Amino acid sequence: MSSQSDPEKVSAVGVEDSSQKDFEKHGYALDAAALGNEGNLKLASDGHTILIPQPSSDPFDPLNWSQFRKHLILFIISACAFLPDYGSVTGNVVLLTQAKAFNVSVTTLTHASTGNQFMIGAGGPIAVGLSAYFGRLPVLFWWMLVAVATAAGDAGAQGLKGYMTSRILNGFFSTVAQGGGLMFIRDMFFVHEHARKINLWQSSVIISPFVGPLLAAFMISKLAWYWPFIVYTIETTICFLLVVLFVEETYYDRSIPTNQRPQRGARWERLFGIAQRRTKQPNNSFFQAMMRPVTAISKPVILITNVYYLLTFCWAVGINTTLSQFLVNSYNFSTNGIGEVAGHWIHDALARASMRRNHGHLEPEARLQVIWVAEPFLIIGLVLIGYGLERHWTYWVPGIGLGMFSFGIMLCSVGVNAYNLDAYPEGSGEVAAWINFSRTTGGFVG
Repeated sequence: MSSQSDPEKVSAVGVEDSSQKDFEKHGYALDAAALGNEGNLKLASDGHTILIPQPSSDPFDPLNWSQFRKHLILFIISACAFLPDYGSVTGNVVLLTQAKAFNVSVTTLTHASTGNQFMIGAGGPIAVGLSAYFGRLPVLFWWMLVAVATAAGDAGAQGLKGYMTSRILNGFFSTVAQGGGLMFIRDMFFVHEHARKINLWQSSVIISPFVGPLLAAFMISKLAWYWPFIVYTIETTICFLLVVLFVEETYYDRSIPTNQRPQRGARWERLFGIAQRRTKQPNNSFFQAMMRPVTAISKPVILITNVYYLLTFCWAVGINTTLSQFLVNSYNFSTNGIGEVAGHWIHDALARASMRRNHGHLEPEARLQVIWVAEPFLIIGLVLIGYGLERHWTYWVPGIGLGMFSFGIMLCSVGVNAYNLDAYPEGSGEVAAWINFSRTTGGFVG
């Protein structure tokens, strides 16, 4: 998948003058020691890992930013990505008390939750398409602004119509960092860092459906139904303010020499999207930008990985919805943190092993090896949950099963995202948006 907006696409073995055919055969060349470091390529601090993409000499190049600045932006993006599912499942917990307040049936009220969940997935490809035209930062800014307003609408709704409208719109606009977070990771970090950063970003997405019901259940035991949404509004506002204060435009076209680059414009111009359109960076027409997600999902490997992820994650959504409604007092814990810590090392270890076997090359398919590790945890976890609940075993049994399943989900989530990113680096936002769409669509299957 090619694009005018991503001329810095890494081809061949990771350097710009190699052929796409060699890249498809050998993958990324990351180990300079194995290759002799011909061409005087820039290396990481370890002295042997080749930096891909090769950074420019421009201090405004996101690859040249300080580690603190990069990780601060990653933290904010991850915090914003935490919000959509957190807010979505919060609505499931308050259904009973809210139905009484609105004088409607629970079944009628669930239409708002269903619409919210669908829009979390549907909003991602649209947000990514707009980002390819207006830039990363302005889309994040404007969508988070609407997310704050619609979250407040959830909390202040006086009836079903107002609540349903704000709820559905909130799902659509709050998903911007969840559906497009991979764009920021790809823009700021090198290939050898991707898996670890995806792990951090995905952890916030995976853990959020467990935190939402836990906090909401505590609040509605003593407070009115709208208090969980007030807290959600405050959290969304904080994330929006962090975006305004600290997030920067990460799109950078390395094909333009540093001395020929257009003026970046004032901070507020980049935030509102004025500077991006004046300089035509990204350099896509509106039609080209909006067709990028369509082009991405037409790739067979992207479609196959999305089907796999949909069928895997549907179990997580079904289990989480059931537990949040009936067993939240017994299962008020989550082990996703274990998945994040272990995944931080497992993905890198598998990548290094693959590079040793392939003479310093990292093939995108190596990212999928982690699925072999994840599947036993997914299968055994599901069996323990099912048998434990059906036969009324002690809560430790389904609790351990939930932990094992969550661990497996964390591993395969990072593996699938890292594979798609390495296979189609020029479509980082698009592949992430479709994975997010498959995850939320799995909720309907579950």
